[in-house]
Amino acid sequence: MTSDSQAETPRPLPWLKWVYLALAIAGAIFPWLANLDFMQATGGASFNLGLFVSQANANPAAQSLSRDLAIGATAVVIWIVQESRRIKMRGLVWVLLSCITVAFAFGAPLFLYLRERRLEELWIEEQNP
Repeated sequence: MTSDSQAETPRPLPWLKWVYLALAIAGAIFPWLANLDFMQATGGASFNLGLFVSQANANPAAQSLSRDLAIGATAVVIWIVQESRRIKMRGLVWVLLSCITVAFAFGAPLFLYLRERRLEELWIEEQNP
């Protein structure tokens, strides 16, 4: 039974965390396949960041996608940090590092996976005080 001032937390969907994990895996694989193609096409075994950024701004369509990602990712990273602190979630450092070193398309769904796990923990604690 709950009081009017404190609503019961809804039960997390048990399958949702697995969807986020699958998206995280896809978000690690597909951008890096493109990165490997880029590295191969530019004739090097290393990643030429300057050339990558230059090509990401080579035409208005590329500029639109690059700016869209930069602004959206910035907003989501700010939310990730705040939400992690709010629910006392573990793994924030790994999420932020993965956004930079692997791909934002990996880090954001990884955060959502870890968040769902934490929400399940909180819901179980609430059910068994």
